[in-house]
Amino acid sequence: MSSKRRKSQPYQIQGVNALLGELNGADSSVQSLPVNQITLPQSQPRRYFDPGSMEDLIESISQHGILQPLLVRQLTTNSYELVAGERRLRAAHAIQLDVVPVFVKQLTEEDAKQVALLENLQREDLNPIEETEGILELLSLKLGVDSEVIISLLNKAAHPDRNSVDNVIHTDGWEDIQKIFKSIGRFTPESFRTNRLPLLNLPDDILDYLRQGNIAYTKARAISRVKDEALRVELLKTAISNNLSLNEIKHKIKELEQSISNREKRQAEKFTKRLSEVSKLLKQVSIWKNPQRRKKAESLLKALEELAKE
Repeated sequence: MSSKRRKSQPYQIQGVNALLGELNGADSSVQSLPVNQITLPQSQPRRYFDPGSMEDLIESISQHGILQPLLVRQLTTNSYELVAGERRLRAAHAIQLDVVPVFVKQLTEEDAKQVALLENLQREDLNPIEETEGILELLSLKLGVDSEVIISLLNKAAHPDRNSVDNVIHTDGWEDIQKIFKSIGRFTPESFRTNRLPLLNLPDDILDYLRQGNIAYTKARAISRVKDEALRVELLKTAISNNLSLNEIKHKIKELEQSISNREKRQAEKFTKRLSEVSKLLKQVSIWKNPQRRKKAESLLKALEELAKE
């Protein structure tokens, strides 16, 4: 385990509700703050906001106000940084509220980021890419290592070599990983490794649609099987615009694969025919009597042989 791991205080991670439960105490009463005194942190765990969901929230706040206070931490006398509640803050800006209800909590930058990540991970509308990236970021934050190290640990723990597994699961880092997954409550380390990590290897065009919540990840993984980028993008757009089911997508993929197979077969037959015609021509000309032409032909033949082996 990397020496970068933080050793300050005992490891404690809880669901966001438990983490924020202490805000009900006497030192955490609800306050009102001017909206223009609250800024967003430089690093935000949330990247995409569904327009329809935001419209619903704006309408709700317009009618009933902000029912759940935002969580902020104080930076200077009149400056506060948002920790949790970005959608509510955006809605407040949209309807031009002057003040919003908040909890002011003394948090370090690292603790604030942890709370923000946990709150983000408990959203009902969280898409699988945001969820996967958020969990990796939370694991990286708590263990003090890069996400690549986390992924390596998860893979080693699933390695069929027993010694490799033992070397991982008996470390403090692995205990910390298990605690984090227990606090999140939706995955085990193994189910996260097998069902979520592969999503990060999807083509960028599919990842963009997943981040926007436009397609289910099961459908996205199926479409990623199409290697031809143009065909994949076309299928992706068709699946979204026509709301195709997973079975319908798989059927279209089979049709595409058959079409590609037939096209490749025709190309192979055409190429083989050309080779045969060239071979006949070579027999009819005096290429072998000319050393330079013979050498060039042998070089081309060798290149074809190497290409065939590849």
